[in-house]
Amino acid sequence: MTDATFIGDAPKASGLLEADARTRRRNASERRFRMYGLAAIGAGMFFLVVLLTAIVSNGIGAFQQTFIEVPVYLDPAKLDKNGGRDPAQLAKVSTFGYTPLIQTGLYQQVRDAGIETGYEDARDMKALISASAAAQVRDFAIANPDRIGDTVTFRILASSRVDGYLKGRVSRDSIAQDKNIDAGHLELVDALREDGALRKRFNWDFILGADASESRAEQAGLGVSMLGSLFMMLVVLFLALPIGVATSIYLEEFAPTNWMTDFIEVNISNLAAVPSIVFGILGLAVFIQFIHLPQSAPIVGGLTLTLMTLPTIVISTRAALKAVPPSIRDAALGVGASKMQSVFHHVLPLAMPGILTGTIIGLAQALGETAPLLLIGMVGYIATNYPDGVISGFLSPNSAMPAQIYEWAKRADPAYYERAWGGIIVLLVFLLIMNVIAVILRRKFERRW
Repeated sequence: MTDATFIGDAPKASGLLEADARTRRRNASERRFRMYGLAAIGAGMFFLVVLLTAIVSNGIGAFQQTFIEVPVYLDPAKLDKNGGRDPAQLAKVSTFGYTPLIQTGLYQQVRDAGIETGYEDARDMKALISASAAAQVRDFAIANPDRIGDTVTFRILASSRVDGYLKGRVSRDSIAQDKNIDAGHLELVDALREDGALRKRFNWDFILGADASESRAEQAGLGVSMLGSLFMMLVVLFLALPIGVATSIYLEEFAPTNWMTDFIEVNISNLAAVPSIVFGILGLAVFIQFIHLPQSAPIVGGLTLTLMTLPTIVISTRAALKAVPPSIRDAALGVGASKMQSVFHHVLPLAMPGILTGTIIGLAQALGETAPLLLIGMVGYIATNYPDGVISGFLSPNSAMPAQIYEWAKRADPAYYERAWGGIIVLLVFLLIMNVIAVILRRKFERRW
């Protein structure tokens, strides 16, 4: 029997263009892996869209506020009994003296417009007007004493219940047990809106204003806490960047390899994973209780966040330095440069994109921290006025955007809940800007070798 007898029973050989069974299985596995990857990306994008939609839909209302145009007669018999038009004398009249004038002006406006209402007393208009309106009229009267005796039209804030009604947050059913407003007031709101005296406008005070008490949700703003965050970020930038970069350069380029440097590197890596609230406790114990720095001041918040940001900057800077090819160092040393010259003239410029990116990412992380700031007392209700100057900006009690958002979220009035979402939008805009700056700087300083 010859070998030719078994030719017909031999396995068929595959050609170059025909895949065998094992290759087909491998290709199918690769296609499944790609599908898993696309599904993961799709799921991530879906949840991101859901998150952004929830933030925008819940917070966009904070950028609009309801105002009422009210003609107010500045009665000299109540505001300036002496008739001297002296601002010092006018300042002695408290806001309680201005509230009846506003209520009377609104009530008279309703009657002049022919709006039928079941209210027979001007004090019933109190539910429509913000508690901040009296202070607004008082400030105008003190600044313009010559207008005493005139009827001046003011654009005043409506109450948070009225604002919520126009935004769909308050309904006739939801106010059934509300002592501050009733269905008759809502009918009056509809009539004033048709008359053009009541309307929603862009709320600049939300971006530029300060926090307010729980009874004045419509007046609360984010401006002062934004300034507090700015001063804190300046402290973090001017401390964390030079200290972090200098530490990284020493550990990566000059430090000897021994147990001490290994111990330092391990602890830096561990500090990067420590919860932020631990740094808050450290800042409270060291900067406030031991050094006696002013409580709730941005400089304390900045120092605390500097401790938290340093490990991130050190790790990212060391990674950027390590990414520079050794040939760059060898070439510099080969032409007679010293070790320091090779690092600062050649290695550091090439690592600058990575250093800047890591620094801005660390600042963005610090900008969004809340727990450390709460422990050192940077809560929202202490930030009611802008600081007087740069020194005051660092040392005066203030808040920060994350702490302000936290304070708003835990308050009872639903208007504060809306403002908390609006504050998140502003915070995300800041974070987006910082990340865009990081990308631009990386592209600008990036070098090819």
